Amino acid sequence: MQGLNPFRQDQEPGRPVPVRHAPSRPMPQGKAAGRRDPAPSRLAYRLNRMMLRPLIRRLVRIGLPAFLAAMVAGIWLSDDTRRANLSSGIDGMVDKVQHRDAFMVHSLEIEGASDAVTKGLGAMLPVDLPASSFDIDLEKLRERVLKLDAVAAIELRIKPGGILSAVVTERVPAVLWRHPRGVELLDKTGHRVASVTARDVRADLPLIAGEGADRAAAEALALIDAAGPILPRLRGLERIGERRWDVVLDRGQRIMLPEDGALRAFERAMGLDQAQSLLSRDVDVVDLRREARPVLRIGLEAQNAIRRARGQVELGADGKPLDTKTGSAAGAARTDTGTQAKKT
Repeated sequence: MQGLNPFRQDQEPGRPVPVRHAPSRPMPQGKAAGRRDPAPSRLAYRLNRMMLRPLIRRLVRIGLPAFLAAMVAGIWLSDDTRRANLSSGIDGMVDKVQHRDAFMVHSLEIEGASDAVTKGLGAMLPVDLPASSFDIDLEKLRERVLKLDAVAAIELRIKPGGILSAVVTERVPAVLWRHPRGVELLDKTGHRVASVTARDVRADLPLIAGEGADRAAAEALALIDAAGPILPRLRGLERIGERRWDVVLDRGQRIMLPEDGALRAFERAMGLDQAQSLLSRDVDVVDLRREARPVLRIGLEAQNAIRRARGQVELGADGKPLDTKTGSAAGAARTDTGTQAKKT
């Protein structure tokens, strides 16, 4: 190895170091070789940038096919014969599906309804049974049935087996309302139930009268419930001026109640009757319209008794003093007084 060291001159020369020549570079070729530029063209660059936008991609992928399909369909449907054939074909398919036995309604089942409501509900069906369930709009039918005064609520559904079930809740008559147009049955809310020809048709129900009495039916029922001991003597309640009540009893007695606090005033009158037998006396009117100043209007017999005690001339049936010169008039007055006393 020492012979390979060129820096040792005093030793024997060894193997020469091989000479490595640098690789020769290829000679540059001329422009005629046609080397391709890898950069995209300006048009391709712009198209690529446009396709990166979401809107453009949707238009190309969805909008363009949809437009082409719509154009083809419009051209095809422009012919009247083709449109008629397509419409008839679709109608036939729909009719065939709707009239399958699984969708047919064969019978009507009504629960909780009277005979009149049952007949009315059967007449309100939009089609004759059997019919397809697609031809029966339950919501519209329910709205039509609720227009009947006697129906408070109804539940409609189609049961398996093609049965249209109707569960009806009818209004319960609670009071009779007499007005210039006739006599009607009302429920506890004042809603009309039906019309009757006379009072005797439902003699078991209390009677109210006057315009606007139906709108205050709930208050009238509360007054009737508070009547208590005098309930057998109660003939009805009359609405005065569409704002207050008069309680009408037998023997022509009347309790005039205020516009506000009618129930409280009536309960006070019931207390006076129980404590002092007020209504069993010869009293025509008990006026309670003023809470601080109740007024009593006594009958003719009580007035004449007071006038006789004072030495005054008695009053006749018309409220005028009798003529004392003619005994017949005085006798007639006594006769009327005695007759009235017998009636009371």
